Amino acid sequence: MVRRRRRSVLLLLLALTVLSPLVLYTRRLSAALNPIQRKDLPGEIVNQGRGVKASKLNALPLETASSLKEPVGIVFSERSREPASKSTEPDSQEFPLRKAEEHKNRVLSEATAADSARSKDEDLIEQVTSKEGEDDDLATVSVDQQQTTTASQQKSASEVSSLETVPEQTSMNVLVENSLEGNKDGQSKTAALLDTRIRNIRDLLIKAKVYLGLGAIRANPQYLKDLRQRIREVQKVLGDASKDSDLPKNANEKVKTLEQTLIKGKLMQDDCSVVVKKLRAMLHSAEEQLHAHKKQTVFLTQLAAKTLPKGLHCLPLKLANEYFSLDPSHQQFPNKEKLDDPKLYHYALFSDNILAAAVVVNSTVLNAKHPSHHVFHIVTDRLNYAPMRMWFLSNPPGKATIEVRNIEEFTWLNASYSPVLKQLESQSMIDYYFRTHRANSDSNLKYRNPKYLSILNHLRFYLPEIYPNLHKIVFLDDDVVVKKDLTSLWSIDMMGKVIGVVETCGESFHRFDRYLNFSNPVIAKNFDPHACGWAFGMNVFDLAEWRRQNITEIYHSWQKLNQDRLLWKLGTLPPGLITFWNKTFPLNRSWHVLGLGYNPHVSSRDIERAAVIHYNGNMKPWLEIGLPKFRNYWSAYLDYDQPFLRECNINP
Repeated sequence: MVRRRRRSVLLLLLALTVLSPLVLYTRRLSAALNPIQRKDLPGEIVNQGRGVKASKLNALPLETASSLKEPVGIVFSERSREPASKSTEPDSQEFPLRKAEEHKNRVLSEATAADSARSKDEDLIEQVTSKEGEDDDLATVSVDQQQTTTASQQKSASEVSSLETVPEQTSMNVLVENSLEGNKDGQSKTAALLDTRIRNIRDLLIKAKVYLGLGAIRANPQYLKDLRQRIREVQKVLGDASKDSDLPKNANEKVKTLEQTLIKGKLMQDDCSVVVKKLRAMLHSAEEQLHAHKKQTVFLTQLAAKTLPKGLHCLPLKLANEYFSLDPSHQQFPNKEKLDDPKLYHYALFSDNILAAAVVVNSTVLNAKHPSHHVFHIVTDRLNYAPMRMWFLSNPPGKATIEVRNIEEFTWLNASYSPVLKQLESQSMIDYYFRTHRANSDSNLKYRNPKYLSILNHLRFYLPEIYPNLHKIVFLDDDVVVKKDLTSLWSIDMMGKVIGVVETCGESFHRFDRYLNFSNPVIAKNFDPHACGWAFGMNVFDLAEWRRQNITEIYHSWQKLNQDRLLWKLGTLPPGLITFWNKTFPLNRSWHVLGLGYNPHVSSRDIERAAVIHYNGNMKPWLEIGLPKFRNYWSAYLDYDQPFLRECNINP
């Protein structure tokens, strides 16, 4: 027994002498292997066998769950794609391993999205993981954050085994999404630049034409001949193409030939400054031509707007001749008793254009529910008085009542009563219109339209004096077309306001500061520059309220202040905005749609819903410059088979 105890003690001492150095060495080694030093070590020892647990092959003990730090964020965590086989290790070891794997997934996915060249490595990973999945075994090792970012370790065998838990499709999904986004961006750029090639070809032609004017080129007749030939070829290929798809198949060949020719010409140049000077001269010349063309366009547009077509000049002559050949008993209109009846629907129309007045009356009557209740009061000048009467005598407006009066019948309307009439008859006003070379004349042709010299244009400010027995009246310009029944206007409660208007403040240039001179203290003190403007053309007037508030006197006082045209330019809208300031009742926009005389983009939907459409602007429908898309709305209310129209060759 004693010998046995001695043997046990000796063996124990022997074991201590052998194991104690191993324990001390192992502790020192583990302390020395910090995360920074480990990056210098070779790759991890990987379990290459099958059916062997990973914990038995680790040279060092695994980190516990408490010592392992969780990553800040996990980008990929697709647990639905984890391998079917799970590790047989206890939960206490599986938890830290999963954390390490999730962090590795995040780092590797970022590296994959940044570098698509690793697709080959992913194929290798996919092969390894597929083989491991067949045996239902999962080989896991401890993973360190700094190891995964090292490029040399990404290609090692240890990385292959550590990537077994990464979903194979993740990086591919990122690449596919990026490629799809790139395709979409490319398609949008392509759609936005359908004429890129055409623009480049035109720029190339400009460059070639510059070469034609250079001295070094002109000194070489053969090259000059070749260059002109290439220019003609490219111009023929370009033709009228507006999109790249319109170019013929041989376009690229011709363009390349021209480019090669220009390269030869470039070699012939000694100084590029000559080319630069030539280009600048061409640019300056083009800008001057553009400015001149714009100025000429404005002038011709204003001239066309003020010019009376031959047919419209012929028509009043024919009608006047016919009118004076009538018996005086046949020169009168019927239903005179309705002219002063306030219970009927009365319209005021001041015009010297026979066809325009005819369209206004015809369109109103044809769209009225009870035409016999409508009365039209037309006032014209002395020159067109007889032709206007003859037209409506030969073309009566159905059951409606009509009267045509001469403005000279209003003897009370003279220069002593009306300040505006006094201004229109002054020599300074005539000089302003007809002597455009004077320094004090306005350079804007818009304000030198002779129509402003006619008192007909200002007659709307004297409605209560012209129709003393009426309480409410609708004013219509001669460039409107009525598309619906207007009788509802008379039943509107205007709440003490004088005029019903459709406001036009949808655009910035329809504000008060567009029409009035707010640099003048009188205007700046009394009005808001951002106030919403409105338009004449279709307006309902409460004449009783007009008389009560003495609006005509307000109009006269402002006209006297504007004797030198310092408050506003000429026209009727600026004094209208001032005279009826805070006295307007806003109507629904569908009552009055504007812009058909200058804006080709007026919505067809707005036109169909409108009660009145207005051809305000220079492009009147009876002129050749009128917008063709809107002319049918106007010509539909004229009978072009009428004898007078045929004799004067007036066609739609």
